[in-house]
Amino acid sequence: MKIIETRIEGLLIFEPDVYQDNRGDFFESYNDSVYKDFGFKEVFVQENQSYSVQNVIRGLHYQVGKNAQGKLARVAFGKVLDVAVDLRPSSKTFGKYFSIELSQMNKLQFWIPPGFAHGLSVLSKEAVFIYKCTKPFSKTDERSIRFNDPDLQIDWEIFDPIVSDKDEQAPSFQEAINELIT
Repeated sequence: MKIIETRIEGLLIFEPDVYQDNRGDFFESYNDSVYKDFGFKEVFVQENQSYSVQNVIRGLHYQVGKNAQGKLARVAFGKVLDVAVDLRPSSKTFGKYFSIELSQMNKLQFWIPPGFAHGLSVLSKEAVFIYKCTKPFSKTDERSIRFNDPDLQIDWEIFDPIVSDKDEQAPSFQEAINELIT
């Protein structure tokens, strides 16, 4: 396995070893001891899976306080643009985002530590997205930021997005950071 650092501190890309032959391919999607050998010490307590159609945007979601989640994301089927927004007020990249294409073909995994909002857009006709979490879902600590906030200027690489009412009505980035800072 290979670990790739991104331009935003804390965000990591894991590239697993893939074994291919005339039948297809095989890779370990997660092996705790291999990750620990690389110094990755996170413990996962929950795994989620979503199925979405093309042009769906999910996010930007995060949790606060003791239930702030780290997420290890990958795509089992299809292709998505995975997005993380730095919400750590003391970070030099606060308010910046990083995006990466995750697909069943590239098999990349994206580590998003606590302190980031997370979202995705579906670039293929359909996609199955899987992510492990370091904390369980907490309705009380759940927060979101509007996906099309003009301060963030995220290029979701799709037109005519399909968005839930909840995500459409999410607070602005400025409203979200006012809560984080106070």
